[in-house]
Amino acid sequence: MAEIETGRLMTQGTITQGIGSFYTVRTREGETFTLRAQKKLRRARLSPLPGDEVLFVPPEDGEQGWIETILPRKTVCLRPPVANVEVLVIVVAPEPEPDLLLVDRQITRAFAQGMRVLLVVNKCDLEEGLADELEAEYASVEIPVFPIAALEGRGLQPLKEAMGGTLCCFSGQSGAGKSTTLNALLSLRLETGDLSRKIARGKNTTRSAVLLEEAGLRVMDTAGFSLLEAERNLAPETLKERYPDFAPYEGKCRFHQCLHDSEPGCAVAEAVARGAIHPARWRRYRTLLAEARENWKNRYN
Repeated sequence: MAEIETGRLMTQGTITQGIGSFYTVRTREGETFTLRAQKKLRRARLSPLPGDEVLFVPPEDGEQGWIETILPRKTVCLRPPVANVEVLVIVVAPEPEPDLLLVDRQITRAFAQGMRVLLVVNKCDLEEGLADELEAEYASVEIPVFPIAALEGRGLQPLKEAMGGTLCCFSGQSGAGKSTTLNALLSLRLETGDLSRKIARGKNTTRSAVLLEEAGLRVMDTAGFSLLEAERNLAPETLKERYPDFAPYEGKCRFHQCLHDSEPGCAVAEAVARGAIHPARWRRYRTLLAEARENWKNRYN
């Protein structure tokens, strides 16, 4: 334990949830404390996030406990705002209709930080073909696809094995069944919501990120969302670096600075044509590239 100027000892723990200016921190021994963050963190433009490893002073004799230091982060997700995630678990379902452009936005940001990605197809009892379709689309990037039916408890063991021993974050569209899946995986009773029949979008039942630890799994339960804004400061030429399935073709295009869009002699386009990369994945890449170009052009506006 370290000591601060007041003589009080600091303890290390993990932020499991933040609500307003209060943070729940759990130690390795399982003790939990409600703390506030020191102003010096705000002055340093450091905002504590669920998943952060921190040094803190516990409450004592009626005094407020304080987060003193945020330890170096391995990764940072801005939406959902969480830290130190090693595996991003993206949940989709036949209903609501999957937004695969949203999925690819999340994948590119995960890969940019060295995260692994698992793709879960919930409600596979409604439509078995979706999992096969996504396996084909993401085969070139080797993202594993897990078809499950969370309410029935089907297909969960392979997913558990892939998640074990790492800090995972569940994300995806509202209504896809993230909380239902977590209930099944962790034997919990998280609040779940029915899918709105009128607008075919999920009712958001998770309002803030919460770190759950149960059954050997460490999982962030996060609020669902249907939109993820494009990154304004992403240089267009760097987007392809987030596509590991494009890497074998780098340096094989006719033009050295090829962005794998519509340039003649593009080795990636040729790979798409012969089936080595799924055409739908390439089409979505080109959509994200067009967005990156537009945002880069207007980044100072």
